Amino acid sequence: MTDPTARQAETMAADADNTTAPEAADSKADSKADSKADFLAEAKREAAEFKDKLLRTLAEMENLRKRTEREVLDARVYGIAGFARDVLAVADNMHRALAAIGPELREAADAKVKALIEGVELTERELLKSLEKNGVKKFSPEGEKFDPNVHQAMYEVPTSDLPPGQVAQVIQAGYMIGDRVLRPAMVAVSKAAPRPTASANDA
Repeated sequence: MTDPTARQAETMAADADNTTAPEAADSKADSKADSKADFLAEAKREAAEFKDKLLRTLAEMENLRKRTEREVLDARVYGIAGFARDVLAVADNMHRALAAIGPELREAADAKVKALIEGVELTERELLKSLEKNGVKKFSPEGEKFDPNVHQAMYEVPTSDLPPGQVAQVIQAGYMIGDRVLRPAMVAVSKAAPRPTASANDA
């Protein structure tokens, strides 16, 4: 026969196991829920970081694309600046040679010399056209307001014909390439003419 005391102890132990089993299950469930919440929060944080990095990378790539386009355009427009500066010396010499031939010399010249002069003039025009075709434009600012950004003042001219600060004379024409100054124009700038002083006899 089974001892009643032993049976009672077994029953109490079984009851105790039945009581603690649901509590352990609840504890495990809570632990799993917390673990899932932490994992989800970490995944969201990492996703936000990756999104931020992606947006920054896209912005950098767009800036790089724009900068590259600008540099390519600048290279296309301004890449010939050094060569164009060298060619300007040739254009200047042609202009000086033609300017040295006055109207009287032209009239007195024979047919061969006139043909030579016309050939030099034609060459000068073609040279300027070629420069202009490549974005290099000549400018002669006589009568304009002096601008230190595009003009180089060589001396001042006292005159009453122009208001002070105007370009009274162009010594050497300037050239632009695109919207930049390739070579400033060398100019004489007007200043107010001195007023005549009254003599003692006029008093």
